[in-house]
Amino acid sequence: MLVLALTGLVAATLLVVAGPGAGSAQAASLCAGHKVRTLSFSTGKTVVYKRGGYVCAVTLAKRTGVRQTMSVSVQARGNRPVVDAGRFTHHAGPITVHAGHRCVRVKGRVGSKSVSSGWILC
Repeated sequence: MLVLALTGLVAATLLVVAGPGAGSAQAASLCAGHKVRTLSFSTGKTVVYKRGGYVCAVTLAKRTGVRQTMSVSVQARGNRPVVDAGRFTHHAGPITVHAGHRCVRVKGRVGSKSVSSGWILC
């Protein structure tokens, strides 16, 4: 029981230490795999990772700490998009989908600005 409590305390401490200014390092800790694409736009960026047949994406806001509308979506060709949308202070996502060897479309939004990849990773 003590080990479980200490594990939770360490995890909470790491989240506080990393904080919202961690940028790309934060995205890397949220998604498994290697970074394959960064889709930048005026209010943020959407970072795409791949590991095996899985694709993961997270949208990061340029201006953190302020609650604002954000979203990220990943769609494997032939499937419906998987979306995380809401009012967040740092990021939307991560979203992970199994794409196999199919193309994917990734979209990100922060505030009124957005980005779309088109079909990628084919």
